[in-house]
Amino acid sequence: MSNELDQLCINTIRFLAVDAVQKANSGHPGMPLGAAPMAYVLWTRLLRHNPRNPHWFDRDRFVLSAGHGSMLLYSLLHLTGYDLSLDDIRQFRQWGSKTPGHPERGCTPGVEITTGPLGQGLANAVGMAIAEAELAARYNRPGLDVIDHATYAIVSDGDLMEGVAAEAASLAGHLKLGKLTCLYDDNRVTLAAGTDITFTEDRARRFEAYGWQTESVADGNDVAAILAALQSARADTTRPSLILTRTHLGYGSPHKQDTFAAHGSPLGVDEVRLTKQNLGWPVEPPFLIPESALAHFREALARGARDEAASNDRMAAYAAEFPELAFELQRRLNAELPPGWDADIPDFPPDAKGMATRVASGEVMNAIAPRLPALTGGSADLDPSTHTALKAEGDFNPPATKDDDAQGSAGGGWSYAGRNLHFGVREHAMGAIVNGLAAHGGTLPYGSTFLIFSDYMRPPIRLAALMGLPVVHVFTHDSIALGEDGPTHQPVEQLAALRAIPNLTVIRPGDANETAIAWRVAVEARDRPVLLVLCRQDVPTLDRRRYARAEGLRNGAYVLADAPNGNPELILIASGSEVGLIIAAAERLGAEGIAVRCVSMPSWELFDALPQTDRDAVLPPSLVARLAVEAGAAQGWRRYVGDRGDVLGVERFGASAPGAVMMREYGFTVDEVCRRARNLLR
Repeated sequence: MSNELDQLCINTIRFLAVDAVQKANSGHPGMPLGAAPMAYVLWTRLLRHNPRNPHWFDRDRFVLSAGHGSMLLYSLLHLTGYDLSLDDIRQFRQWGSKTPGHPERGCTPGVEITTGPLGQGLANAVGMAIAEAELAARYNRPGLDVIDHATYAIVSDGDLMEGVAAEAASLAGHLKLGKLTCLYDDNRVTLAAGTDITFTEDRARRFEAYGWQTESVADGNDVAAILAALQSARADTTRPSLILTRTHLGYGSPHKQDTFAAHGSPLGVDEVRLTKQNLGWPVEPPFLIPESALAHFREALARGARDEAASNDRMAAYAAEFPELAFELQRRLNAELPPGWDADIPDFPPDAKGMATRVASGEVMNAIAPRLPALTGGSADLDPSTHTALKAEGDFNPPATKDDDAQGSAGGGWSYAGRNLHFGVREHAMGAIVNGLAAHGGTLPYGSTFLIFSDYMRPPIRLAALMGLPVVHVFTHDSIALGEDGPTHQPVEQLAALRAIPNLTVIRPGDANETAIAWRVAVEARDRPVLLVLCRQDVPTLDRRRYARAEGLRNGAYVLADAPNGNPELILIASGSEVGLIIAAAERLGAEGIAVRCVSMPSWELFDALPQTDRDAVLPPSLVARLAVEAGAAQGWRRYVGDRGDVLGVERFGASAPGAVMMREYGFTVDEVCRRARNLLR
């Protein structure tokens, strides 16, 4: 290639982005102007992808963590031949367009994951690299590497400032994810100022301390140096790589280059003209794509078709030699559940003492894991408390971390084929990494921690819901009943906050058998994340010969026990550990001649999805007195208890005391439930 064609192609990327931002009168032109050369080199020299089939599984993954520079990615997608037209580019940031302000998974062909909140994309890329490594270790055989692709990301100063990126980068270095490469757009300008006022650490030495290979490119316009750095990164198979590329925000703009004025606002009509003149680009027409540049970019179509065909040939040879493994792998890649995956889930016998739902969850997980090889995940250093370790399934860690005959903590050995991920005390990164695992495909990922620490994870949980990613989070220690750890660890408002997120299913099961059904719901969900909220303390395992079957959990709420004539004058509603409390209260009230219906309501979201007639069958619209009981903030419950209802909840922080004492002092007793119920009936 000639330097002249390189420069023409790079400027084509730049000015498609600039013109789109200017037409929308909204966006971030500075990043594409500066980062276009390194993106160009990656996309035309190294990235294995097929624009005609964005879902080809063994493609390289590309994440624009610096999602504010979305027009850089949209320009590349259009130019290389994805189903993204020039009209789509012209509709940047407009209603119903395929080019939203920040990249959105499922909206634009070729966009792997939704980015924008800084740091998330880098952590997502770590998850993708983990997924590739696990699948490759489990399924590849000598001479038949059917899983063999790289993960690339473009990251910004803002990405590296965010704590989630630090957490994820630390873990990636420990895990020796050699197929992960991050191109760092080192332009030294943020939205409000230069980085000299906030961000002066030595980023290269920081990442070297994490265990990364670092390469520096002094001139972000030096195509040869960028290519050499990328090739060096690809050659190092035992360390992730950070390529620190010194770029200039708003490159070519006479008045705005290297200033924050080029970051989050259009250049302006006059400055666009001057920038085009400065870089030797025609002022008119806008959205110009020279034919020779387009022809070069579109070589990606033939190259991608060849790469995918070769991948398909390898898979065919693999299937002929290893048919059972190939069948299992293909099922994972298609996100299909194996027949009988839930055949070994236990049916828990009635038990007045019962067990904590976190313990029941652990038993269910280990019952399904052998039949569900896609189930992969772990905790933020809390396996003994969350009961989420998969026994005999191995620990995901570099094989060199332990001797070949050593056993990991789960009893199955250390290797990239291990299914237990150890995230360390890194809740935020855990949430973003499991999103990357889900977006990559081939895994059913889960993460776990205490419910209180979901606060650290709210950004990735929200993004999972926005993308409709099938991830599972196991949150334990779900109320003030966890006891002596005190108010710093006792959740109060977390359930209400999580329930406020659209497209997220929150399930708080009431006993062991509801927990088993909750796991069935979580595994079967394909278009949203599911959160399982579980208790620390033992709760009774209900006798389902006396009470309704736990299968009712699938409806979100169901009549657990009804008034003798089916015509209640009082409805008691509860979730989780408080279900046993309302049953005990109903027995006392029933002895007083009060007709009581008990409703277990583990999931608002599942209940709200029912037809109105089904909801009315559980909570009739007539003005029957209703009392909801939940050891959390009462916010949101009013719509279920109605005008003649009350809520027994928690409206202040907890305290340090044994769990049983906490529940008594906060009014979660049979006496208090009955007192409130009688008041409603007066």
